Order: sequence, then structure tokens, then C-alpha cells
Amino acid sequence: MTISRGTDLTQLLQDWSRGDADAFEKLVPIVYDELHGLARRFMRRERADHTLQTTALVNEAYLKLVGKSDIQWQNRAHFLAVAAQVMRRILVTHARKRGAGKRGGAGLRIVFDEAMVPVPEKGVDLVALDDALTRLTGIEPIQARLVELRFFGGLTIEEASAVLEVSPATAKRKWVAAKAWLFRELKGGIP
Repeated sequence: MTISRGTDLTQLLQDWSRGDADAFEKLVPIVYDELHGLARRFMRRERADHTLQTTALVNEAYLKLVGKSDIQWQNRAHFLAVAAQVMRRILVTHARKRGAGKRGGAGLRIVFDEAMVPVPEKGVDLVALDDALTRLTGIEPIQARLVELRFFGGLTIEEASAVLEVSPATAKRKWVAAKAWLFRELKGGIP
């Protein structure tokens, strides 16, 4: 069976949500591949001395996702959105356990792609980013979710806009605003 990127995965996710065990068997290798791609994107942004390996991140996320049998999967973008959220939580928990909560300590740093969120140094403390996203959620929840989908989930503007149920033009405007807000927050409010 040849699996295209979106449609067949969407169908398998929906079939699995309805309890189809055969769909789950076909889904496992595809989901694992999708998670591995997502984890590679995450880990490319991490410091070289990061102690969590890509495969460990994939395995932990996979176990958490397959345990979510109560989710009614809508499509590939919905799956990646949930997977991105799960991986973000795993990485933040790992960073907090390693003492990243102490400013100036051995904090876990991730590297931002300038096209995503421009920061002066190539890295930002993952815990600081998580804290900033939590604050942004209180102010502009759609913008925070958009950052999570784009940065952590690797979704395109079009995919993220579908998940958020807004137009791509609205998603682009909110993306620009979210990047500017995060830039200010992560620089400590310095204009």
C-alpha cells in the first residue's frame, strides 16, 4: 500500500479513531516516520550536548500519542499539531529536570531559524520560550498556538490555518505579530 502524505494518513487516522485495528497496524510505521521527522526538526535546533536523543523523543511521544485513543483525528495536520504539543511538553519537562529553570544555569538552548523567530543569538532557552508561549497564550491564544504549530510542528501556514480554522491570510498576519512579540519577550523587552 502506497501512502501519500496527507489523504491516506488522514483516512487511516480517522479509521483508527473509529476503532479499526487494521488501520492502526497500517498507521504505526507511517506515524512513526512522521514523528521521527518532527523529532529531527526539534533536535536540529538543540545544542550539540543535549542529552535526549531523537529516537528517545520519538519513542516517548509515540507512547503518549497511541495512548490517546479518545482523540477523533481529523487529518495529518491535526495529528502533527498534537504531536508537536506532546514533543514540546517532553522537551520542556526534560529541560526543567536538567535545571534549566535556573537563569544562567545549564539551561537547554534551542536554535531558531531566522525565518521562524529572529533572535540575536542563535539559541534561546527552551524553558524561556515555553514561559513566553504560556504568557502569549494568555494574551493571544491563536498566536501562541500558531507558533507551536509552525515552530514545533513544522506545519506550513496553510496547514496551521486549517488546524486553527482561520484563513491563511489571517494566519500570516498572526504569525508576523507572534514573531515580533516573542522577539521582544525573549530579548527581555528591549526594543
